[in-house]
Amino acid sequence: MKIDVLNIKGEQTGRSIELSEAVFGQEPNEHAVYLAVKQYLAHQRQGTHKAKERGEIRGSRKKLHRQKGTGGSRKGDIKNPLFRGGGRVFGPRPRNYVVRLNKKVKQLAKISALSSKAEAGSIVVLEDFSFDAPKTKEFNAILGNLKLQDQKSLFVTASLERELILSSRNLKKSAVERAEDLNVYQILNSGTLVFSESAVAKIQESFA
Repeated sequence: MKIDVLNIKGEQTGRSIELSEAVFGQEPNEHAVYLAVKQYLAHQRQGTHKAKERGEIRGSRKKLHRQKGTGGSRKGDIKNPLFRGGGRVFGPRPRNYVVRLNKKVKQLAKISALSSKAEAGSIVVLEDFSFDAPKTKEFNAILGNLKLQDQKSLFVTASLERELILSSRNLKKSAVERAEDLNVYQILNSGTLVFSESAVAKIQESFA
C-alpha cells in the first residue's frame, strides 16, 4: 500500500512511501483491540481508594441503649453504618488493577488498530521535520496546512522530539508521541495519525 509523502505546508513532495501489508493491511481483530484498550484504561487507575469500615473508625463499642422497652429501634454501637459518622458498609479497598496480556496479543491489537486507520484513510505521512524551539503557533500552522485543526490528531515521531511535544502541549485536539511508545488506545482515540517518514520505518521494523 503506497501513500504520498507531504511536507509541513501540506504540499506533495513527489515521493511516496510503501506501507507494509503485514502492519497496515491486516484484517482487524476486534477482541484483541478490546483487550488492549481494557488493559490501558485499567492501568490508568491508581487503586488507592479506601473508605473506613465499622471496625476502623474511632468510637465507643458500648451499646447505645437497652434492646427492648425504649420504644425505639434496636441499636448497637455509635459506629453503626446507619448513623452519621459511622463506618461504611463494603466500602472500596486498595487493589491492583493490572491486566496482563501476552506479547503476541498486544502486537495483534496494535496491527489491527493501524490497519483500521489505514483502511479508513486516516493516515498522513510527512517528511521528517523538527523545531529549533517550542512554537505552538508554528505547530498550529502545520495543523492548518493539513486541515486538521478541527479534529483529533496524533503526530508520531521516530525519536523523542521535546520541542514538538512542548509546541503541541496547549492544543486540546493534538498530541505528539514517539513511535515505540504508541499504544492502541492512542491510535483509536485520534481522528488522524500523522507519521513522520522515519516513524513509519521505525514501526515497520518493530514488527519485522
